[in-house]
Amino acid sequence: MSKIDTQGMSGPVDPNYKGKPKAQPHKPAVVRPRRLFTETYAKELKILINEVLDEREGQFTYDSYFDTEKFEYRVGEEEPLYKPPMRVSIDPNWKPAYYQ
Repeated sequence: MSKIDTQGMSGPVDPNYKGKPKAQPHKPAVVRPRRLFTETYAKELKILINEVLDEREGQFTYDSYFDTEKFEYRVGEEEPLYKPPMRVSIDPNWKPAYYQ
């Protein structure tokens, strides 16, 4: 070896070395934004907010998603599905995003 490699950063000391390799094209990195809340947590927050608004408007006539006694189940069984209340709207095809 013709030189001292103290950092392990030097290239090979090979007499047949042809120089630097050609640069490879790289795609830009994909960055996914990080959110404070998970998707499940955000969904539960939306359900809670709508339940509070329904209660304030006097339209809270259904079982709360957070009333855990009504959604009990045994080990080995599937968790009962939460059926959101039907809302009256002008557009019959309208579905709130928080229930999808």
